[in-house]
Amino acid sequence: MPFTHRLATSADIPRLTEIMEASISGLLPGFLSAEQVTASRALMGLDTQLIEDGTYVVVLDGDVIVGCGGWSRRATLYGGNHTAGRDAALLDPARDRARIRAMYTDPAHARRGIGRLVIELCEAAARAEGFTRYTLMATMAGVPLYEACGYTPVREETVMVGVVGVPLVEMAKDASDHQ
Repeated sequence: MPFTHRLATSADIPRLTEIMEASISGLLPGFLSAEQVTASRALMGLDTQLIEDGTYVVVLDGDVIVGCGGWSRRATLYGGNHTAGRDAALLDPARDRARIRAMYTDPAHARRGIGRLVIELCEAAARAEGFTRYTLMATMAGVPLYEACGYTPVREETVMVGVVGVPLVEMAKDASDHQ
C-alpha cells in the first residue's frame, strides 16, 4: 500500500514529537557523535508555526504517521519552537527562497521514499504561491537525500550548543534545477 499524506493538525503534535525524537535518536548517530546527537535536540524539533500556516504535511502508512515535513514562507530557516533566532517575517517570492523545514522520518520507515515525497509536496506548494527557489538547513543525515533531490550545498555551519558543535549544511535549489 502506498503512502498517503495530508496537512498536519495540532492533534498530530504528540505523534510528530515521537517521530522527531525517534528520528534524532535513530538516524543521526550514523553521522554524529553521541554528544552531537544530544546537542541536536536544542536545535531541532517541532515548529508549530508551520502547522498554523498550513504548510506542514504528514505522511501516513495506513492510519499511522510515519514521516513529516514542511515548507515556510517565513524567514526562520530551521529549528523548533524552542530554538533561538526565530523570525516570523514573511518572505517575498520574487526575491526570497521558500524554506523547506523540519523533515523527519520514523527510522522504521527510513529510505522508503518518504523524504522525497515530502520534498516534492513542499516544493509544489511553494511554487503554487509563487516561489521558484528553495533553501533548507540540512543535518548530516539529511544531506544525501537533499543532494539526490537536486539541492546543492551553499555553506557549512557549526552551531554551538554549549561546548558541543553541531554541523549543519545550508542547501539550495531552483525550481528549474533537475530532480
